[in-house]
This record gives sequence, C-alpha cells and structure tokens, in this order.
Amino acid sequence: MKKIFVLLSIVVAGLMTLSSCKKDSLKIMPDPFYSYTVSGFTVQFKNESKFATSYKWDFGDGTTSTEASPTHEYPRKGKYVPTLTAIGADGTEADASTVLHLAKGSSVKLDDNTLSDWDTVTHNVVIAGKNAGNFLKAKYDYDGNYLYVYFEQIAKQSDGDIYDIYMDTDNNPATGFLSNDMPGGGYDMLLEGTVFGGWLDVDPFKGTDQSSFSFGNINANNYYTMGDVEQSGDTLRFEFGIVRSKIPGLSSTTGIKIAVQLSNNGWSTIGYSPDLGQNAFFLDMSE
Repeated sequence: MKKIFVLLSIVVAGLMTLSSCKKDSLKIMPDPFYSYTVSGFTVQFKNESKFATSYKWDFGDGTTSTEASPTHEYPRKGKYVPTLTAIGADGTEADASTVLHLAKGSSVKLDDNTLSDWDTVTHNVVIAGKNAGNFLKAKYDYDGNYLYVYFEQIAKQSDGDIYDIYMDTDNNPATGFLSNDMPGGGYDMLLEGTVFGGWLDVDPFKGTDQSSFSFGNINANNYYTMGDVEQSGDTLRFEFGIVRSKIPGLSSTTGIKIAVQLSNNGWSTIGYSPDLGQNAFFLDMSE
C-alpha cells in the first residue's frame, strides 16, 4: 500500500505540474492598438486595444493621459511618437507606438457656415486706421493647402466692389510692382475681382519697369473657395481660401507681403488694407 501511495502521489504531483504549466502558457497579454485622425494640430486617438483594463498615453511632447481614447492638441508642427501602454488585469503592460508628422494646421474651416473660427486667429490681423477707407479689418492664416483670407468692411455684397489683392510671394522688393500707395513690397502677383460670383483673376507681374502697372493673366481654374458671408447692417464680413498650389510661388514660399486696394464698380478707390501709405502686411509662412 505504501508503494501505491507513493506512485499515486507522483502521478498527482505530475498532473499538478502539468496543470500549472498549462495555466502559465494560456496567460493572456494585453494587445495594444490604436488609430487616429488629424485636424491641424489636434489629434483624436481611437483606442482599439484588447485584453486591457487601463491605459497610459505618452504623446511624445512631454504630456501624458490615462484616458482610453483621448483627444490631444499638439503645440506646433513636427514629428512626434505617441505611445499607448495597455495594462492587463494582473498589471502586465504592453506598448504600441507610431510616428506622427504634423504640418502647419489652421482652425479656419470654409464649410462650417460660420466665421467664429476666425476668433482664434489673433496674430495675423490688420486693423484699419484713419486712412483705410471702408476697410475695418483683415485677417490671414494658412495651412499646407490654403491661404485663408478674412475681410471686414463697411460695404454690401450687392455693391459689386472690386478687390485688388497684391502679393509679394518671393518677399523681395527688387522684383515686382512698386507702389507709393502700398510701400514695402515688390508685388509679383495680383488677384483682382469682386471675389463674389467667381470673379477673381490671377495676374502675375511682367516686364522690367517696376513703376509701371504691368500684369499678365494666367488661367487658374478653381483656385479659390468661398466660405461664409455675413451681412450685419452696413458691415460685411466674409472669408475665402486661395489654393496655394494653383498660384505660382505660393506653395513654396516661407512668407509673403500682402496689400489690398478696394475700388467701387466705377474703379474709384474706396479702401486700403493696410492703410494708404503704410507698408504691406507680412505673413510669416515658415511653419
């Protein structure tokens, strides 16, 4: 009987050992996985991990989160490596990372039927002075696709006013049209038209006489997009976006100078931005 007991003990011990090994081999590890969508510098992370009960995020810019699917605002363009750590019920951890490249973004949206997104644009603003005529304010922003424009003035859309938007796209006063009314730029590009109704011609400067108004014309289909238009009493506010790739020099530039001259439908000048005689506004596009 003693011999049988020992043998049985050995068998039982062996089964317990096998059972233990089997349990260890079936241990479930967290399986971290995520996807994301980007809007400007805002990234919305979607956590699709399995076998995890809690999470840690390292966004790669010095900030962290323990939310499952956070939305994070990055401070600037650049390369970031966000890392998700999935934690199992027993404290086991597993990581997943990806490389995230963020280009210059913009809060401006042309299809949202509002101008409120321009409230966040506070640094590229031209405030009218006593020599601005009917202009009140201009704002500019950009991303990889568009140069965004916001105008505010004493006018009505039905007036049919004509906008001359002068741009020094190479930021070089030695090339392009020179003007005493709009000093500070050598304007190599003119966008001219009412903006509304699809009229805004693309006219590059040509010739060598910088004091002569000499602009050609190029065919650039669908190069700008209208956004929201709001009329409140005598105040007209509107936005539009210029497709950078459609305008020579605009897609690769790191900065442009902009001056706007406004005429009524009889071609009499009624407004300036910046004011008459002031230097053109410089828009830094180096980000």
